[in-house]
Order: sequence, then C-alpha cells, then structure tokens
Amino acid sequence: MGRWRASLVLSHIARIPKSIPRNPSTNVSCPLTPLHFSSASKPTIQLFSFRPFSAVPSPYADYDNELDYGIHNFRQNHVLESKEDEDMGKIPVRAYFLSTSIDLKSMQAENSGNVVPPSSRSSNCIALRFCNFPPEATGIGVEQNVSCCHYMVVFPYGSAVLFNMEDHEVESYLEIVRRHASGFLSEMRKDDYAVKVKPLLVEDMQGGPDYIVLKNLDFDSIRIIGSVLGKSIALDHFVSQVDGMVEEFANINRGMEKTGTFTMDRKKLFQLVGKANSNLADVILRVGLFERSEIAWRDAKYAQIFEYLWEEYEVTQRFGNLDLKLKFVEHNIHFLQEVLQNRRSDLLEWCVIVLLSIENVISVYEIVCESTTVPPI
Repeated sequence: MGRWRASLVLSHIARIPKSIPRNPSTNVSCPLTPLHFSSASKPTIQLFSFRPFSAVPSPYADYDNELDYGIHNFRQNHVLESKEDEDMGKIPVRAYFLSTSIDLKSMQAENSGNVVPPSSRSSNCIALRFCNFPPEATGIGVEQNVSCCHYMVVFPYGSAVLFNMEDHEVESYLEIVRRHASGFLSEMRKDDYAVKVKPLLVEDMQGGPDYIVLKNLDFDSIRIIGSVLGKSIALDHFVSQVDGMVEEFANINRGMEKTGTFTMDRKKLFQLVGKANSNLADVILRVGLFERSEIAWRDAKYAQIFEYLWEEYEVTQRFGNLDLKLKFVEHNIHFLQEVLQNRRSDLLEWCVIVLLSIENVISVYEIVCESTTVPPI
C-alpha cells in the first residue's frame, strides 16, 4: 500500500467515533452516523455499513446539501397535500334569493320522488335529495353518501339553499325552483358557505373561517344550515330595499334644504309608506326571522349549530340596523305628511279668503246698484 492510500485510511479511521454501539444480535460494531468525506466525494446512503474506499472523486454534490433539499421538498409537499385534503373535505353550500314567493306544494308534487320527509310538523320548507343512484337501493345514511348526492332546501319566501353542487350544476337545479316561483327579482342575491365533515371530531361541531365543521351531516343538519342561510340572504334583500328608501328620503331632505319646499306627490308618499310597512311585515312574518326551529328546540346539538350560524351571520345585529333605518323612514314619512297637510290647509285658507273677497265685492256691487240706475247683474 502506498503512502497516499495509507494516509487516506488513517484519516478515515481518525474520523470514526470512539464509542460505537454494537449490534446485540451479531456483536458487530455499527456506526450511528454516515461517514463524511471531502466535498469532492459523496458516499451512497447505506445504513450500518461502510462504503469501500475509492480514490476516484464522485461527481455528486455534498450529502448534507442533498439532505436539506430533501427535507425542504418533504415539507413543501406535505403543506400542499394538507391544503388539497382540506379543500377536498369541504362540501360547498350556496344560498340564493331569487323571488318573493315559491309554491312549495306544486314543487313537492313535481319532485315527489326526491322529497325528504320532514322531521317536524311545523316545517316551513321542503328538502330535496338528488342522487346518482336510487336511495332505496342501499341502507347507507346521508353522512356516508354526501359526496354522491345533491341537496336543496327551498323556502316559500323565495330562498333556495344548495348543498354539494358545483358551479356548472347550480343553474339546472335553480330552474326547478323557478318553475314554481313568482315575483322574480331584478337581480338574484347569492351567498357562499361550506361544511366540513370529520367523523373523528370530539365535539359535535366546530367553527371555521367561512365554513363549519360537523361530526356528521344528516338531514336535520342540512335543514338547520339551510334555514339560517335562507333567512340571512332574504334579510340582505330587504335591507337593500330599505337602503333605497333611505337614500330617496335623503335626496328629498337635501332638496328641501336648498329650496325650502318639496314637490313630492301624495301618491308617491303613500307608496313609500306601503313599501316600508310591507318590508317590515315580510321580514317578521313571511321570513319568520325570529321563529326558532323545532329541530333546534328538541336537540341540543342542532341548537348549537343554529346559534353558531346565527352569530356568524350577525342576523340579530343586521335586523337591528334594518329597524333603525325603518324608523328613519317612518319619521320622514310623518314629517312629509304634516307638510302636505299644512299645504292643503293653506290652500283651503286661500280658497276661503278668495270666496269671502268675492262675496264682499258682490255685496258692494249690489249696494251700488240699488243707489244708481245701473241694472243689476
């Protein structure tokens, strides 16, 4: 052995740890860490074995750099896979407000094979299920078949909430609703949400950003979620209607500030009165904004879902804002009614004054006629 090779062997032995654990089965010393060579050479990854010595430099890069690169790739791939798994676990929920009335009886008669029987007597909606296979063919529950079925909850005041439907599928299902709807809006309102199902969840539900996590998804959960989202999207419509009235009265007030008078017709004022009253009645009576669900009343886990979504969508606060705006509208209506009434009284006053003036003129004329030869009128 030449001196160059002998020095290489000695330098290698010097790098070996002094205490090397032995394999209890073979009683052979095994290194815990791979051997390090110069940056010009790189060993292959072989655990618990020595690489044969070679004087030929390796063309590969340093082993430590490769290890760091592998860890970086693993972390990046793990993050991407976690993100994909999170997105795949979400069930999209879409709420629409498309008309002021939907005939649930005719809709139920047309889609009798897809109607899910209600779980409460006081149900004010119908739930429909559309599956790629006949539901009576299997005994599997909705929580296991949710990826194969589409669900739609429809309310008589004009809302429809769709579950597990992609964008390209929505229009065909909304067309089913439109066939039984009336009083279509000039612009349909829409809201998006999502549900995640985790059977291993310790609690019955958890909240998340723009989604809710449930331990299992059943028909009562679908009805509860649909109820809150349907009322919320309907409330958006009525708030926008009241906002239009507030803006109209604001313009009238600005005009009165500049000119000192206004030119609104009494008919127009009465129309605004009717519109304000009907909006408040629709929100409270037809939408049933403050009617508690019977499903949530009898089961605590559904009540938890209802209360969480009610808070998430700030329904109570938004109704409070609506009520405040309606009071502003009501105050302006009373004010303008008084102005019109005073204007009418002023007109009557002037009419009386004119009539009295005419009577006085006639009386004076008659007196003059009696004292002269001018023929009476």
